[in-house]
Amino acid sequence: MGILRAGSVCWLFHVLVLVCALCQILYVGSVGAQTAQLSVDASPQNAQVIPGNMFGIFFEEINHAGAGGLWAELVSNRGFEAGGPNTPSNIDPWLIIGDESNIIVATDRSSCFAGNPIALRMEVHCETTGTNACPSGGVGIYNPGYWGMNIERRKVYRATMYIKSSESVELTVSLTSSDGLQNLASQTITGDKEDFVEWTKVELDLESIGRNTNSRLQLTTTKSGIIWFDQVSLMPSDTYMGHGFRKDLASMLANLKPRFLKFPGGNYVMGNYLVNAFRWSETVGPWEERPGHFNDAWAYWTDDGLGFFEFLQLAEDLGACPVWVVNDGASLNEEVPTATIAAFVKDVVNGIEFARGDPQTAWGSVRAAMGHPEPFQLYYVSIGNQECSKYYYKDNYMKFYSAIKASYPDITIISSCDRSAISPVNPADLYDVHVYTSSGDMFSRSRMFDNTARSGPKAIVSEYAVTGNDAGRGTLIAALAEAAFLIGLERNSDVVEMASCAPLFVNDNDQRWNPDAIVFNSWQHYGCPNYWMLHFFKDSSGAALHPSTIQLSNYDQLVTSAITWNNSQDGNTYLKIKVVNFGSKAVNLNISVTGLETDIQTFGSIKTVLTSGWLRDENSFQQPDKVVPAASPITNAGEQMGVVLDSYSLISFDLLLGSSQTLHSVSGSSLHSSL
Repeated sequence: MGILRAGSVCWLFHVLVLVCALCQILYVGSVGAQTAQLSVDASPQNAQVIPGNMFGIFFEEINHAGAGGLWAELVSNRGFEAGGPNTPSNIDPWLIIGDESNIIVATDRSSCFAGNPIALRMEVHCETTGTNACPSGGVGIYNPGYWGMNIERRKVYRATMYIKSSESVELTVSLTSSDGLQNLASQTITGDKEDFVEWTKVELDLESIGRNTNSRLQLTTTKSGIIWFDQVSLMPSDTYMGHGFRKDLASMLANLKPRFLKFPGGNYVMGNYLVNAFRWSETVGPWEERPGHFNDAWAYWTDDGLGFFEFLQLAEDLGACPVWVVNDGASLNEEVPTATIAAFVKDVVNGIEFARGDPQTAWGSVRAAMGHPEPFQLYYVSIGNQECSKYYYKDNYMKFYSAIKASYPDITIISSCDRSAISPVNPADLYDVHVYTSSGDMFSRSRMFDNTARSGPKAIVSEYAVTGNDAGRGTLIAALAEAAFLIGLERNSDVVEMASCAPLFVNDNDQRWNPDAIVFNSWQHYGCPNYWMLHFFKDSSGAALHPSTIQLSNYDQLVTSAITWNNSQDGNTYLKIKVVNFGSKAVNLNISVTGLETDIQTFGSIKTVLTSGWLRDENSFQQPDKVVPAASPITNAGEQMGVVLDSYSLISFDLLLGSSQTLHSVSGSSLHSSL
């Protein structure tokens, strides 16, 4: 070992001092607490109503958010179409069991479905017995799903497939561990020579006797011959509301009480090229007949089990208004001229008819045949995805606007252009805003709409997120900056109609964008700090916003708002005061509330805090609750009360009011239901 000399000791001392100083900056703590005064005018006559659909969610098929995520289908590339229309083709992630001496597989164009003509031909050369006997357990094919299938004990899984053979069939369908050694469930399909001469749909239920989070579906036989397969599916029987959504992930969305669902994405809608754009009409009808498409914006195949109908169904299940982002004839690299845009316009009008039309209409009948004769409540359509700078956008937009309004005048149309480009000759009901920036700039944008003219179309801030180095994979500081931004939107909700973060989901195995609100794999999930931050705003939509002012010299790191909201679960009314402290100093806050028509109750008020030990703390599979809200009772609730704001924190005070307080708001959700 080396000798520590005097000069080195001095150098080391200075390093330790610097480290301690950095720790004081980076770690959350009390640095010179100051006293601030917050005044809230809670009188009903001075309140304004926040729009009823203010806070919602935006879903994009990115990061395998849907395919291999929210959509519960466990088989990847179920129709063998991902390798393209030319055969033979790549069947990834399907693999064979056995070797090429006893089994050969190849795609061909023999499917019974015109829209997705590829099928898989499996030729088996070995026999049940004799000198050419198959290996123990047989030969065949298997699918590992999306980085492993989560198979749970005593759960039932519905396997569906189409098979064809000119010979008798003896096929074992199994759920096994990734190496095939642990058998979790199996059934055997048998049939005589004439039973499968034509394509035949086979459905069976597999009940697992064990659990394995890295499982696979395998199809094996010990009988020589040729079998064709197509549209092989495996779905858990237990999905969210029985509609095919992964229960744990959909419940994460439901707990936010979103008032709208914007879908199916941004770049995903456009595609890098139009040939790969999301085409709604190819994602409806029986799932077996959907061709699927390559999501070239985010570089993976989607079978389109999660299609237009399923998005509308999800919105309905969540009690949210659907907001449909339509392809307007533009991809990231192409644009259809106005002279030939009519077919795209007609396609969008047809899509609205599918969602809202009578069952007797052409497209309404398709929806009814899918099991939903009642119309979906589609009243928002967004034309394109941030395309105002494209050469044909404004002229094309007017074609869409005029056609939609002519058939559906009650549709709210959202423009990709900013407010300055909207005029009587280029009208819009709402204009779309996207904000991606650093945490410091996001915090400063809490005042972004303060000076916006109070007349004219309102904004939908449909995509916002802190990005860059301080975003990490979802940090505390990013969540606090976004909370301040949302408080600013609340305070300016007379010119901002709706808001949602982006992206919503990320499969931990395919992180194309950073950060995201909810992280998952085949069997786990957790909310990032910004997901938990959204819980502080789920009572705001339709609530009464009250004027509030904060006074504190030489410290501009506080942002506040105050609302009254009704708890639909217990019928109580609360005054919610939210405060973001974005700085390194703790603050003693004196709150003064005036104008209430009833008293604040002594008991029943709740304080909720989102903070952590370090600005860049994140949640993880190992520590999913490292940065989550902590609720505690308020012991000094009243119209005059003193509280302490931790540095780098988001705090809400839900003050229980007496029954006579008058509110002009819609019912909210319970604070206690999700925290």
